[in-house]
Amino acid sequence: MVIQKNIVLLPQKYKLKSKMMKIHLFLLTAVLCVFCSSCKKEKLAIAGSGWQEIAIVDKASGVIEWRHSLDSGDECNDIEVAPNGNILYAYSNGARLINRNHDIIWDYKAGENEKIHTATTLKDGGYMIAVCGEPARIVELDDNGNKTKDIKFNTAIFDIHNQFRQVFKTDSGTYLVPLIGKQKILQITPEGRNKGSIHIGYDLFSVKVLNNNNLLVSCGKDQLFAEVDPENKQINSAIITNSIIGGSLLYVAEIQPYKNGNKLIANSNMHSNDRSQPMLIEINEANEIVWSLPFNKEIKNITSVYSFYE
Repeated sequence: MVIQKNIVLLPQKYKLKSKMMKIHLFLLTAVLCVFCSSCKKEKLAIAGSGWQEIAIVDKASGVIEWRHSLDSGDECNDIEVAPNGNILYAYSNGARLINRNHDIIWDYKAGENEKIHTATTLKDGGYMIAVCGEPARIVELDDNGNKTKDIKFNTAIFDIHNQFRQVFKTDSGTYLVPLIGKQKILQITPEGRNKGSIHIGYDLFSVKVLNNNNLLVSCGKDQLFAEVDPENKQINSAIITNSIIGGSLLYVAEIQPYKNGNKLIANSNMHSNDRSQPMLIEINEANEIVWSLPFNKEIKNITSVYSFYE
């Protein structure tokens, strides 16, 4: 080992080992950042019936970071962010995919006497739209907005406003349709056959499948949400407005379940003058509020919320 001017010069083999260790540490950090959501910030895409905008909010600060104006008469009850960052939303007269620069990528128009309140991404990379009408329809689209499926079914509800809002496609390919006017969840097969229904007995907005295969059902103006066992068609639990610790439920619209058991609730005030309650509520499994978005005069109300990281 040679010492010059108080600097220790390591042999070449030690230099190489040190360099390799730095490279390994760098690669390990990069891999951890890819799989660690804490390296990114949670954002919320939001929309609301009667609010003429859609927006993206930084969850930690509650600051609106991006917003997009809707046309007069449009009503958005479903919004999502595609894996590539584009924005998918239903606007009652159609469903649209846009980029962050507000450019339209594709625009699916509702037909005469039809309304669209469901627009969602599918695991295969395509999209699904549910159309209220006579007959009602479930439409699947490819990446470019080209139709790949068009399934017709009957709701036995002639007032299309009273048919459904958010339809959910299960991993088995079945479509769950929460019928407002019938207070039940209709099950439609991939071929369009009626597989039966699950009676809920409350006003309905959305339905999602939890990790335990139970259904998470939001019950709108009845100010509650329920967990339902689809096998025995029984309500396992119902969380009503005064069950929430630290706040109250108003109109319970879309609910996003988190992997840790928490639930993010769109707590819409569209049927209430109560501005004291948060517009978004995250509760834990003890029904305690662990995060909330207070009333914001820039946001009229929220009926759809989608959590993502970037």
